[in-house]
Amino acid sequence: MKTIIKAAALTLAPLTALAFTSAPAAAQSKTGIAVVDLQRAVATSAAYTAARTQIQTTYKAQIDSFTARKNAIDADLKTKGDALQAALKAANNKPTPAIETQYQQFQQSQQSAQTELQTLSQPIALANAYVEEQITAKLSDALKSAMTKAKVDLVLAPDATVSYQPTVDITQSVVTELNTLVPSVGITPPAGWQPGRQGQAPAAAAAPANPQQPKSR
Repeated sequence: MKTIIKAAALTLAPLTALAFTSAPAAAQSKTGIAVVDLQRAVATSAAYTAARTQIQTTYKAQIDSFTARKNAIDADLKTKGDALQAALKAANNKPTPAIETQYQQFQQSQQSAQTELQTLSQPIALANAYVEEQITAKLSDALKSAMTKAKVDLVLAPDATVSYQPTVDITQSVVTELNTLVPSVGITPPAGWQPGRQGQAPAAAAAPANPQQPKSR
């Protein structure tokens, strides 16, 4: 069977080549493939760049407070970590009840520090998320427009490829489209705003606030 297929292929080869030679150019076209780094497109858009600068100014007090507190916490954890290592070394790397207690206290300090820093950074994190969500809301439209202009039918992420030429990277084209669709964004989220919930009503609104009770007879 394989021999027959090979023979048929050799017989048809000249005819196939001739057919391609005489076919119109449109019939010879293949699917256009491009590479796009969507994360880089958002991060280098004009709206994102301007918003990041505004956040550094508007939230300067919160950023400075977070940085100062983080530096203090890092120094405190380093001191406690060094003390723990010294105690373990003094005990010839054999955990003792005292060292176990010291280790648990160190872990608790780490957890408390993480919680505190997350609370301090929340206003900044929300502002960043709000900026990103406004831009990514138009990312699909920007990508489609860039694909149409580049005559591309298939787009891959950079990490989904083994190798590619820079000419197939249309990330900058997506940035250009984003700059048109989203020239600027706000940096202050509305009260109660949470990432991923834009346009959604609060869950409490799904049921009446004061449902009517049945009347007694």
